[in-house]
Amino acid sequence: MMTLAFLLLQAATQPLGPIGRQALPAKGCAAYLWSTGDRQLVALAGADPAQLRLSIDGKTIDLARASQEGDATLGLPSRQQFRRDAITATLDLTVEVTPNLQRGARVPEGLLTIERPGQDVALVPVAGLVGCA
Repeated sequence: MMTLAFLLLQAATQPLGPIGRQALPAKGCAAYLWSTGDRQLVALAGADPAQLRLSIDGKTIDLARASQEGDATLGLPSRQQFRRDAITATLDLTVEVTPNLQRGARVPEGLLTIERPGQDVALVPVAGLVGCA
């Protein structure tokens, strides 16, 4: 429990920032995820191409999907891991297709874990919407 509290404390000081306005994907679907703490758009997880867009230390970067687990809804697996250089991001999502959303779905809950060896680990609770081309 103490480790979780420490990680959550680090998440509050994480240099993860908002990614700004994002367009719908040209094909496939993408999850638009905001931090549940401050409602800032902090991640865009695309199904095609399979990548994750984040803003770390003020720079917007795309990380390629390295692995996936679980069932995929609208091309988005329930657990995905993305990597670029020394950054590893793990995204656990619940995607719910509802009849009142056309060409999309909702993400009622998720967890974004960002690891940078020798620097920090951040746990960021997220929620959002999925939009499809």
